[in-house]
Amino acid sequence: MSYKLPLSGVLVLDFTHVIMGPACSQMLGDMGAEVIHIEPPSGNSTRFLSGMGAGYFPFFSRNKKSLAIDIKQPEGREIIYQLIQKADVLVENFGPGTMTRLGYGYEKASSLNDQLIYTELKGFLSGPYENRQAMDELIQMMSGIAYMTGPPGQPLRAGISVVDITGGMFAAMGTLLALYERKETGQGKHVKSALFESAVYMMGQFMAASAILEKPMPPMPARTNAWSVYNSFRTADHQMVFLAIISEKHWERFCKAFEKEDWLSDESLKTNNLRLVSPWFFNAISELMAGLTKDVIIQRCAQFDLPFAPVNTTEDLFSDPHLNANQGMLQTSLPDNHSANLPRLPFEYGQYKFDLRHQPPSIGENTEEILLALGLDINNIEALARKGLISN
Repeated sequence: MSYKLPLSGVLVLDFTHVIMGPACSQMLGDMGAEVIHIEPPSGNSTRFLSGMGAGYFPFFSRNKKSLAIDIKQPEGREIIYQLIQKADVLVENFGPGTMTRLGYGYEKASSLNDQLIYTELKGFLSGPYENRQAMDELIQMMSGIAYMTGPPGQPLRAGISVVDITGGMFAAMGTLLALYERKETGQGKHVKSALFESAVYMMGQFMAASAILEKPMPPMPARTNAWSVYNSFRTADHQMVFLAIISEKHWERFCKAFEKEDWLSDESLKTNNLRLVSPWFFNAISELMAGLTKDVIIQRCAQFDLPFAPVNTTEDLFSDPHLNANQGMLQTSLPDNHSANLPRLPFEYGQYKFDLRHQPPSIGENTEEILLALGLDINNIEALARKGLISN
């Protein structure tokens, strides 16, 4: 790499777990920051999740170092205070009040380093709810996202941790803003993002529509389509493809692509609105798609420049040709000797490549390196290890 990444030289202390906080610090790490993940000597509990949580730690822990230390003991606290004095950013997503009880709250940290950017990720911003516990699925219910996703009377959470990751993005955005402002002021900043407000922000377009139309918004599954072809269709090989025919030019090309030019002269299908109310049209389209394989449908849509999307599974993404072009995925080491191509930061930024510089670390993988850089000698480090205060 012949250039410095934008956040090269920025030191981030990462007191995070699960998804929201780790997503924020991962983004900063990908952009070049040195991220030191602080975890107990036994390891961050997120490492040991199973089921749907098995990928949390390895995905959100690339480009980070691991300092495994008992931050509740005096020796550990003194080391953390030394790191805070050197740090540019501290990121944390513990429950409300936890960092203050441990001795690392904003007031204490900023007294040690007035240039520190202290980024908190919580359930709620300042207000009546700020001390309540929160998590992604709970907030999807509370914000209206689950209401908008499921059929009427059946609220359904989105299949991904959309609120956690969005909250992490807003926290990273606030951190970058504070770093930018610090160049002018020389002062740190207290930054806070939250699950609830992040989710409500995403609901803003529907809130605006409700106010304009003066009526409740229906859930997405109960919406009235604006377009006559805007659905998922099952194919002959038992796959699914989503088609979106949203203009008359699309309609003309669709009829040509699927050899239905006679539909173009059918007066009952002359306009999008007529097609919407046609009693037979949707079934006809469904039967047409059911007689073709997914690959044939995709080939014809691509050839005639029609909007389409295969309805992919998680596993389909590993081999997606677009994602894998131009080193678009990062070969990442996973637990139990697994590895996989995983997505990089989803934006292009001039000539920079936000690559994988460090694989997800093992517990305490960088403890000795970090403590030596702080000035501890190897005898001190070994003594801390014998006491069980660090893992290295």
